[in-house]
Parts: sequence; C-alpha cells; structure tokens
Amino acid sequence: MSTATATSATRGAPSAPVPARTRKAPAPIPMSRIVGVELRKMFDTRSGFWLMIGMGVSALLATAAVVLWAPDSSITYDSFGAAVGIPMTLLLPVMAILSVTSEWSQRSGLTTFTLVPRRGRVILAKVIVSIGVGVVSILAALAIGALGNLVGSSLAGVDTVWDISLSQMSTLLLANALNLMVGFMLGVLLRNSPGAIVAYVVYNFVLPPLSMLLASSQDWWDRASRWLDFNQAQAYLYDGDLTAAQWAHLGVSATLWIVLPLAVGLVMLRRSEVK
Repeated sequence: MSTATATSATRGAPSAPVPARTRKAPAPIPMSRIVGVELRKMFDTRSGFWLMIGMGVSALLATAAVVLWAPDSSITYDSFGAAVGIPMTLLLPVMAILSVTSEWSQRSGLTTFTLVPRRGRVILAKVIVSIGVGVVSILAALAIGALGNLVGSSLAGVDTVWDISLSQMSTLLLANALNLMVGFMLGVLLRNSPGAIVAYVVYNFVLPPLSMLLASSQDWWDRASRWLDFNQAQAYLYDGDLTAAQWAHLGVSATLWIVLPLAVGLVMLRRSEVK
C-alpha cells in the first residue's frame, strides 16, 4: 500500500526542468570566401566575360598596330606600353563600375546583402578584386607589349629598345590603379551602370580639355589646377620619377576626387534600400 502511494506521489511530482539547448551562432562568412565570390562574378556575367576578352583583344590590336604602322624609330617598349595603355584607360574603370553597379542592375544586391548584411565587407571585397584583376590585366598587357617589341624590332631590323624602367612600370601600375578607383568611386556613388559610365567619360575626356583651356586664360586656375585637377596630377605618373611637390599634388587631388566622393557614396550605399 505504501509502495503504491509512493509511486503515485512520484508520478504526480513535477519533473525537473530540462535545460534548453543553446544553438551556437553561425560563424561569419570569411573574407576570403567573399573575395572568391566577387572574383567569380567578374567572369560569370556576359558583360564581365566579354569585357575581359575585350581587354586582351584590344592589347593585341594596339600592339599589332604599332608593329605594322609605326616608323622604325618608334619601335620601342615605351611606344608599345603607350599603345596598350590607351584601351586600358577606358576598360579598367568600366570593369570597376560594373563590379559595383551589377548588384543593382541585375537585382542581385538583395541576395548579396542578405547573405552578408555588413555591406562594407562586400564593397571591400569588390575593391580587392577590382584592383587585383586590374593589376593582372595591366601586367598581361605589358607582357603583350614586350612580345610586340621583340617581334617589331626583329621585323624592322633594329635594336630592341627597353626604355621603361622598373620604377616607371610601378608608377604606370599606380596610375592605372588610381584610374580604376575613379570608376569604382563613380559606381559606388551613382549605383547605375549607364550613369556611371557616362560620368567617367565626361570626367576623363571632357573635363581635361576644359581645364587646360581655363588654365591658358586664367592665372588663378593655372596655379590651383596643380592641386585640384586630378587628371593633371595623375599624368605625372606616366612620366616616371615624381618630385615631392608632384606627389603632394597627386595626394591632395586624389583625396578630393576619389577619397571624399567614395566616402559619401559608401554612406549612401549603407543607408539605401536594396530592392
């Protein structure tokens, strides 16, 4: 009887609370994976794929044009470097623009920023990939130019002239990287592919002649343009060795034309609604 009573009491007693299982928060997506995804995006889309193909084809065509039509005295590495640099000046910034604006034009931003809510990490990955692809593209173009220099001098029967030093090559890389960052800044600021591309064309092909025209007639702008005209300051990099004053002009103008607008664009991007 007592045993039955004890059993009934045991069954009726409240059971001890079972501790809830704590689920660990998932680890954040590593930066290397984000960079890898952004790198694949450069080639996955049709526009990105054909843009990369266009860079290689344009470098080959520019090199062939120098070999076929340049006079024998112009068969130098500097001539080939200048020829392959012209299409890179336009195509690399367009690549950087599309790397940013594709999130809005192709409506992939909602997925991207849902998986990686911290948008700054995505933009940082895009910067890394854009500069990396840009540097590799420039080096590949210079390699094509070097091959063209060997072939051109052999066909012309002249000595092969290597008139670009390593220091000049480093400043060329920096010049093209800064040019690329102008396009990236416009992509972040406008987030619209046609608008950003048109803005870059105006910046690179319309503003420099206007600045030169104003400097020729206005002494105040002739003095101020050294600090405010980024195209003029950037041109020093293509000539090679820069003086301390020229580095200062480049730093101030790059801050005004790249750093400050990019900071404004990042603030707007972080606060904008992604649809």
